[in-house]
Amino acid sequence: MLNTRSAAATRWPSALKPGRAAGWLAAGMATLLVAACGASSSGSSGSSSGPITIGVSVSLSGDFSSDGLATKQGYETWAAFQNAHGGLLGRQVKLKFLSDGSSPTQVVTNYQKLITLDHVDFVAGPYSTLLTKPASVIAHRYNYVMLEGIGGGPSVFQQGLHSVYDVSASAKYQLITFAKWLAATQKPVPVAYASMTDPFLQPEVDGARSYLTAHGFTSAVYKLYPVETTDFTPIASAIAATKAPVVVLGTMPPDGYSIIQDLIQDHYNPKILIEAAGPDQGAAFVKAVGAKNTQSIMVPNTWYPGSTFYQNSQMVALYLKMFGGSAANISADVAEAFSTGQVLAQAVSHIKSTSNAKLNAYLQSGASFQSVQGPVQFASDGENKAATPYVFQWQNGQLVDVLPVGVGQPKPIQVVKTPWGQTP
Repeated sequence: MLNTRSAAATRWPSALKPGRAAGWLAAGMATLLVAACGASSSGSSGSSSGPITIGVSVSLSGDFSSDGLATKQGYETWAAFQNAHGGLLGRQVKLKFLSDGSSPTQVVTNYQKLITLDHVDFVAGPYSTLLTKPASVIAHRYNYVMLEGIGGGPSVFQQGLHSVYDVSASAKYQLITFAKWLAATQKPVPVAYASMTDPFLQPEVDGARSYLTAHGFTSAVYKLYPVETTDFTPIASAIAATKAPVVVLGTMPPDGYSIIQDLIQDHYNPKILIEAAGPDQGAAFVKAVGAKNTQSIMVPNTWYPGSTFYQNSQMVALYLKMFGGSAANISADVAEAFSTGQVLAQAVSHIKSTSNAKLNAYLQSGASFQSVQGPVQFASDGENKAATPYVFQWQNGQLVDVLPVGVGQPKPIQVVKTPWGQTP
């Protein structure tokens, strides 16, 4: 099973449905009005020879506790690596963590404290779009940049802050490697699209659809269904009725499994099929759809342990030394947090300053960076427009790396999917 960031990273916990967002955001803004608002964009005013402090709110309890711990470990791995290589500007890196309990209200309080009371030099992002969105508002209010790697939902970038930057592939870029490959190697054909109305999944599909439409591919069907959907037969039937040769699905594992099962029942075998999530779940996916039905199905992923991108092997080795376990079980949250530190280090090295104003100007300049997840270059809204997500494909019972070509040792992609129930 590949340990990648799932769409669940941006889902609303049951106690925090979108309808309650106005309440906690209003509360956060009210708190801001009584907080000190004179924080300098230069960060700490302490000794220039002391440590450079970076403040982070992490979810060590609540719905995101598992991912929060992995995120914390990713930042810790980067700090240890950076300190072993001279720190930042010749100064050691010191991380200041506060736990937010997976709460949007607490994350607001945490970043206020880190900036106005602890006077950290920089802040880095928390886990999830749910927490990154209000956290980035606080950072912006105090003229701080927020570099992050695990808050890629569109709502983060639709705030117009121009001071929050996602080093990972944000939602609309998750399927971009697949879309670019399809447009470069196949003649334009009708494509069938369907997605859960999830704040991360739907933008994934929409990003691919926008790119492919611009390159002559038509939409045979575009179906959206709510999270609460339990019967996927009508959706699958609508897709099958189009006989489109390409199918792009914004799925989580349960609905992804069900739609494939229904497509099989409809005797509809597209030539190319990719799902946002589900095929990456290893044995669970095989059990759900049948071993002979996995062949050639594709899925995007932002990172895996065998990546040959910048400093990845060093990160994996250091993480295992610090926390144990096996490379196969390292969460992608670790890589996303580590990437955040990498970009910060490269930018600070260039500007030779702890000024957040200078940092923001440099990140907006079109400068390019490298990370364990691949190249990074920020669009004006803060999304990583150079993101190069991997694409994996089921081949002969194994999920293998097939795209992008030229990165690592990808297997040749199987362009035409084997019919259901058959082996190649």
